Amino acid sequence: MFDLWTALYHAVVYAVLAGAVLVLAYVVLDLLTPGHLGRHLLGTTEHGASYSAATVAAAWVIGNGAVVFTAIWTNGDTDLGYALLWTLVFGLVGCALNAVMLVAIDLVTPGNLRAVVCTPGPVVPLAVLSAASTLAISAIVCASIA
Repeated sequence: MFDLWTALYHAVVYAVLAGAVLVLAYVVLDLLTPGHLGRHLLGTTEHGASYSAATVAAAWVIGNGAVVFTAIWTNGDTDLGYALLWTLVFGLVGCALNAVMLVAIDLVTPGNLRAVVCTPGPVVPLAVLSAASTLAISAIVCASIA
């Protein structure tokens, strides 16, 4: 029975840390895009919702969530302190590398990718590229953990 309580405790601690990393990832994306990302997602801007912003934001959450998952999965059977450190460090690295990649793609594509991503209406191809790069960078970070 003690193992059950220990596992439940670890689950709660990991979930809180993972939630904090995902909130941070969202805040970083919000800072990198013009306007308020939440308003673009909710559709409360003057022109409506941006499905491009939703695509990119979803990729950020999935990608950064995969990094946190992999860090927990590969280190979860060790001492909670050591595994939490790996989870935090790789979560922050994944978030930072995704931010760098978004800026890098913005620099090599025509126009302003970060502004295009928040354009109301249907998903634009540059948003799909941005979402794909987020998932690719996250997968690379996941591979480096294992």
